[in-house]
Amino acid sequence: MGWTGEHWGFVVEAYYENNRSVIATQTAFRTRFALGRNASVPDLKTILLWISNLQATGSTLKRKSPGRPRTVRTAENVKAVRASIRLSPKRSARKHAMALGISSRSLRRILNADLNLHPYKMMLAQELSERDHANRRAISAEILEQVPAAAVLLSSDEAHFHLSGAVNKQNFRYWAERNPRELQERPLHSSRVTVWCAVADFGVIGPYFFKEGGATVTVTSDRYVEMLETYLHPRLDDMDTEDVWFQQDGATAHTARRSLRVLKEMFPGRLISLRGDEEWPARSPDLSPCDFFLWGYLKEKVFKHCSTSRVV
Repeated sequence: MGWTGEHWGFVVEAYYENNRSVIATQTAFRTRFALGRNASVPDLKTILLWISNLQATGSTLKRKSPGRPRTVRTAENVKAVRASIRLSPKRSARKHAMALGISSRSLRRILNADLNLHPYKMMLAQELSERDHANRRAISAEILEQVPAAAVLLSSDEAHFHLSGAVNKQNFRYWAERNPRELQERPLHSSRVTVWCAVADFGVIGPYFFKEGGATVTVTSDRYVEMLETYLHPRLDDMDTEDVWFQQDGATAHTARRSLRVLKEMFPGRLISLRGDEEWPARSPDLSPCDFFLWGYLKEKVFKHCSTSRVV
């Protein structure tokens, strides 16, 4: 039942007139408002709550909880957030908020509006020299002009999957006024598997793992040629077209004399490579679909959970 101000006032008056007797107050309430035997009347807790509110605030209305202030973006909190960020700029906003005892949303508002800080996300990029930009544009335009639209372009590459895992770029942030351009170090020699793939408009050829006796091995020209002859060549025979162009980067194993000789026999006039029929620009992994998308996507899936297996 919804109680009104008339109900509240009568209960308080009856309570004190009946020497603070709750039962007498309930009986008087039923008589005053002509309620039947089974009708609802204020219970013990409700009557005592109204009396308590009256004594504390001068009103029978429910006391409002003071709660949290309307805003926590006070000068003290801004100062505390600034000090916390300077002490641990790599810590997440959520952890800073928990340590300072304020909400994550309020802390982000302080970071953005009051401190003018931004969360910089780690990016992996190939360092380029000044002349690389023009070379990349020129060679890319030449490849687009020379490769027929109906041809199949195989873009190939190898990648290492390290047992030590990879930097989680998605969850890594560095709060600062300017981009710190910090470098992330990792072991030079760690357990890994080496994988080769080729990407075309129809999908992916691979993966091919470079290993001998179950152990991962370095990619040499001999091992690369073996992969071309025993793995890639049979798959080319299954394709309906002979107009297949092959792209590779300038790794030593790719551009060795024996490797280039085999490739030019497999793709006469259709080899995109250092010292190939069409030059491939140096320091240009982002131009290759493997580096631009495939490896990043696969490593995100592989390193989602830390590996506990040994690479043998």
